[in-house]
Amino acid sequence: MYQFNYHRPKTLDEAVKALADADDPKLLAGGQTLIPTLKQRLAMPSDLVDIGSLADLRYIKAEGDALTIGAGTKHADVAASADVMKHNPALAKLADNIGDPAVRHMGTLGGSIANNDPAADYPGACLALDAKIHTTKRLIEADEFFTGMFETALEDDEIIKEVTFPHPEKAAYMKFANPASRYAMVGVFVSKGPWGIRVAVTGAGQDGVFRATEMEAALEKNWSPDAVANVKISPDGLNTDMHGSAEYRAHLISVMAKRAVEAAG
Repeated sequence: MYQFNYHRPKTLDEAVKALADADDPKLLAGGQTLIPTLKQRLAMPSDLVDIGSLADLRYIKAEGDALTIGAGTKHADVAASADVMKHNPALAKLADNIGDPAVRHMGTLGGSIANNDPAADYPGACLALDAKIHTTKRLIEADEFFTGMFETALEDDEIIKEVTFPHPEKAAYMKFANPASRYAMVGVFVSKGPWGIRVAVTGAGQDGVFRATEMEAALEKNWSPDAVANVKISPDGLNTDMHGSAEYRAHLISVMAKRAVEAAG
């Protein structure tokens, strides 16, 4: 690592100011991605703004027809929440299968979606559940938030405050995980709710998370595992790496989508 200025603001307003005043800052929440990145010198910020201790970013609220989760909420807290398990068990299961216990007790919802790793789980949940991302400046629809691999609509001095997940009628998430990292080689989140039917795929796309619109159309006509099993997924635009080819990932999308619809009921 190397020298940088470290800030530990006591309020969200102080954090926003620290970002605005720095030349090339980075936010630190749980640090599950940023710390290894710093160690490898893949990121070299001038300032590190640590918001991990801001208690007012850690909460889970069940209000009306939605769950609202603070950006600083740990994965383990989401997984263990009675409100999440009651209203959106698919989201609780997703959180409970992120990484290992150390990652789940340090990593945060806001950090995950702000980083937008192409193999992360939460971006799939946000896209499939028509989530609303509330920041220090505005509200961003999930469809507009994820703009590419490791890219989002966030501005440099903008911080995620909370994410609202409307309650689904049916939902499930299935992933084929890398056995070492537990990142998704392919993860598919399916949902049915006031927004209609959504199918989000993570781990497979070269540009990160995306919606499988052909599967959504098939499920609109017939909500059944067979409906998605019969949709042929093109390998174009999918990842090829040491863990699997684009063709293999295209096959896994069909398999995971079928399992997700089965699990959703």
